[in-house]
Amino acid sequence: QVQLVESGGGPVQTGGSLRLSCAASGRTFSSYTMGWFRQAPGKERELVAAISGSYSSPYYPDSVKGRFTISRDNAKKWTYLQMNSLKPEDTAVYYCAADFQSGRYYHTHPAEYDYWGQGTQVTVSS
Repeated sequence: QVQLVESGGGPVQTGGSLRLSCAASGRTFSSYTMGWFRQAPGKERELVAAISGSYSSPYYPDSVKGRFTISRDNAKKWTYLQMNSLKPEDTAVYYCAADFQSGRYYHTHPAEYDYWGQGTQVTVSS
């Protein structure tokens, strides 16, 4: 069992930055991949970043590559998402999620992740 709690969302202007944090408790943190998803109203939940327990090369979709950075601290059981150069289209509820089944390649579909946080709202105004 894993519990995940996000924090750090809020309003920000276009071009601004935010850092989201996700605290984990439960199973050995370093044994699973962590991901950040987002879901905007009327849209499907999409993966915006993922990082393995061994800190191997993170995954980013093209929509956020170069602007978002995922990191983790295995000792403290924290995962972070640094978001820079934010755009109005980044507005969404952001979720952290844990994936116990990832192998050589990152899973990108929400159904492949096992545990979820409650989400934190990010609103980017123009």
